[in-house]
Amino acid sequence: MGVQSELKSEDYHQLEMIETIDHSDRDEMEKYDIEETLPEEDLTSTEEGALEAVLFAMGESVDVAKLAQVIDKTPYQTQKILEKMREKYERPESGIMLLELNGSYQLCTKKQYYDDLIVIAKQPKKPQLSDVVMETLSIVAYKQPVTKAQVEQIRGVSSDHAINKLMEYDLIRELGRLDVPGRPILFGTTENFLRYFGVESTEQLPQLSPVQIEDYKAEAEAEMKATLDV
Repeated sequence: MGVQSELKSEDYHQLEMIETIDHSDRDEMEKYDIEETLPEEDLTSTEEGALEAVLFAMGESVDVAKLAQVIDKTPYQTQKILEKMREKYERPESGIMLLELNGSYQLCTKKQYYDDLIVIAKQPKKPQLSDVVMETLSIVAYKQPVTKAQVEQIRGVSSDHAINKLMEYDLIRELGRLDVPGRPILFGTTENFLRYFGVESTEQLPQLSPVQIEDYKAEAEAEMKATLDV
């Protein structure tokens, strides 16, 4: 019995040693795994820093394919990194945001800090659109590419002033010319239009209801009547 007890005690001691070695090996393996992942994490941080620097310096939207060239990644991999960055900027303590505009990305200040920004920047506030200008912009946004004649056909009145104002505000731009006699100019919305309304693409615009369309027609008729009365 004494021998068996001694053997059991010795076996137990050996098991303790094996367990200690096993824990030590696991610790080394975990340490090794952590050390193996660190370069990848550091690389991601470096890539985020490079993208942030480029977007900040450009001051305008940059296509994801061009950003991919900067960090030597595929557009898909780059977009994943950008989405991670966007989540970081969405935190309440951040004053900037990463905006996606039809496959391009741009760093912008958050809307709620605009009044604070203009204290230093002294930039005029974004233009207030009259009903007539807003109506014209809506037609361009939903019907683009569209000619001035097509806009006027929908509204029933001349739209020269509204079109010129929208061009001045950089909310619409010339997209080209329609391949018909006279080659009229085709108009469409700009990236500034997306920023103005806080959407990433025109697909996010709300659908117009038949009631809204009738309201537009009524407003156009009222405008035409007022013009004739003058």
